[in-house]
Amino acid sequence: MLDTHLNHIETAAQLNQILSTQDNVVVVCGRMGPMCIPVYENAEELQHEYPNVHFYDMDFDNPEANIIRSLPEVKRFMGIPFTIYYVNGIVARATTGMQTKEEMMDIIETEFENV
Repeated sequence: MLDTHLNHIETAAQLNQILSTQDNVVVVCGRMGPMCIPVYENAEELQHEYPNVHFYDMDFDNPEANIIRSLPEVKRFMGIPFTIYYVNGIVARATTGMQTKEEMMDIIETEFENV
């Protein structure tokens, strides 16, 4: 399990359950490395600013994370973390690598409903 202050997803079934019950979801899938930690920190801050968005992490090395690693939207990604933005269970946007808080906010405000 990742050492973040985000809710953790441990299984593909858990992710599917979340996506079937929550409209606006952000999943940061990575490791506790220098490219990932800033994105987790941004997500931790943003979860307080956007109460209608649900933020999670998932350990990239967990075999269950194949549900994210095998998405067509991440096929050409070369770095981590993968940050997946879901609207009504469908991938609205997927990014790779470090993102600033402002970049994440721009995606949330562009892609998500009722934020």
